[in-house]
Formats: sequence, C-alpha cells, structure tokens
Amino acid sequence: MAGNVGLGLRGRVCVVTGAAGGIGSEIALTLARAGGRIAGLDIDRLGVSRAMATLREQGYTAIDVDCDVTSTQSVAAAAETVAAELGPSGVLVNNAAALYADALLDIDVDRWQRVMDVNLNGYLRCAQAFGRQMADAGIAGSMIHIGSVSGSLPQPYSGAYSVSKAAVRMLSNLLAIELGEYGIRSNLVSPALLRTQLTEGMYADPAVLAQREAAVPLGRIGTVADVADAVLFLAGDSASYLSGQELAVDGGLAQSWLRTIPRPGFEKSSSSGTRRQDQESGSDC
Repeated sequence: MAGNVGLGLRGRVCVVTGAAGGIGSEIALTLARAGGRIAGLDIDRLGVSRAMATLREQGYTAIDVDCDVTSTQSVAAAAETVAAELGPSGVLVNNAAALYADALLDIDVDRWQRVMDVNLNGYLRCAQAFGRQMADAGIAGSMIHIGSVSGSLPQPYSGAYSVSKAAVRMLSNLLAIELGEYGIRSNLVSPALLRTQLTEGMYADPAVLAQREAAVPLGRIGTVADVADAVLFLAGDSASYLSGQELAVDGGLAQSWLRTIPRPGFEKSSSSGTRRQDQESGSDC
C-alpha cells in the first residue's frame, strides 16, 4: 500500500458518510492514502459499493456499508458493522447532505424537514454512534463535519440548506466541548464554489466560469481535493490540539464581500494590479 502515512492515520478506522461519490469518495481516497482503513457509508448502496471497490483495487482497506443517516436504527447497525469488520472508529467525517432549491415562501415543510434531518440530525446520529465507539475504546478520535460558507452567509432560494449548515456549526462546537473530556476533537470544514459532478453544469458557460473565478481572491474554483486535504489535516495528529474550529475552504471568498462595494477615491492601479487611494478618505465599515 502506497500513500502518505505521516499524518497519524496509519491503521486508524475512518468512517465517511455520503461516500458514494463527489466530496465523500475523494475524502475516502485521501484518508486511505494516508494509511486510514475506510468505512464508506451511504444510502446509495450501489454507488458506495463501487467507490469502496475502487479503493480496494488500489490496495487499500475499505468496506462499504448501507446507511440511511435519517434512521437511528440504520446508523446504529452501520456502527456495529464497522466495529465488527474494522474495529472502533477513530475518525468520523460527517459528509452526507441534501439540498433543494426552494424559496422560503413556497417551500414544502416536508422538504424543509428532509434537509434538516439529513444535514443536521444525521450528523448528530453519527456523532452519537461513532463517538460512543471512540469513548468506549479510549480513542482520542477526530470528528470532521462538512459544512458550508452558506452556514455563515445566507444562500437564498436554497430552502433549509443555509439554516442546516448554520446549525451544524453550533453542533460541531458543542461536540468539541462535551466530547473533549474523552480526548475527542470536533471541527468544521466549510467549502464554497466547488467543481463537482453535481455542479459542473454551472461552469459550462465560460462567461459564468470567469465571473465566478473573479469573485474568488485566489482566482480559481475549488475542487473536491481541496476539501479532502483539509479533512486530512484535521483528522491527523498534526491537528491534535485543534477542536471547535471552522476551516473555510473557499479561496478567501467569505472575506471578500466588502470589495464588491464601490469606494470613491480608490481605483485599480494599471501597473501593479493593486488598489490605491489618490485622496484622503475615511472608512465607513
């Protein structure tokens, strides 16, 4: 087995929810390369089976587990399967998510509840089941929850999504406090503007791609590998004293909104590309 095992994951059991594809399968691959033994959980039985089979073909230890995070019984059964086949978990990555494009005045309450049940309640169910494994086994484990910058910056016409991700921020913080006595860490990774299989259609128009890239201070759209690398850092021993933190994987986007507001007296320098002020002007922020 090849891979970077310098981040403290050698032999550690890593549970990844929503592992059938996209961000989840990339996280599973990245943790496997670092020496983790992977348990991929997903309601998409065929998809997660294929994803974990791909890891095994590359020489990694990986099992696929059918799991519906909206069911306490399903999560409990998945936890039992992981413990029986791999041992108690040392890393939990809460990644499974749901999103519906709805306006708040029109959203059906059942669709609202579905998003909350997957994105928030599902994270709690998994944190309980796998957190107990860590605590009972005396493992100073790590929980990483995949959030979104829309948990801090409201994303309109996305139904309950922003609300669910804002709630996940607080859930992660509370877990960091309550599970700290067991040596278990809890942190949040919040991406923005990612190119995935689901979002690729947004970038088919070169003009849209250029506008989106221009909005990001680093000048590019993020990838699933960017998210997976952040998860790897938080999962490993290099982050052993980090808990209750949020890591925004957004190229600086969340910090750049003030630059969209006109500021008289400032203009773009043609030589350096930086902004200069030609006359004294105060700040109104």
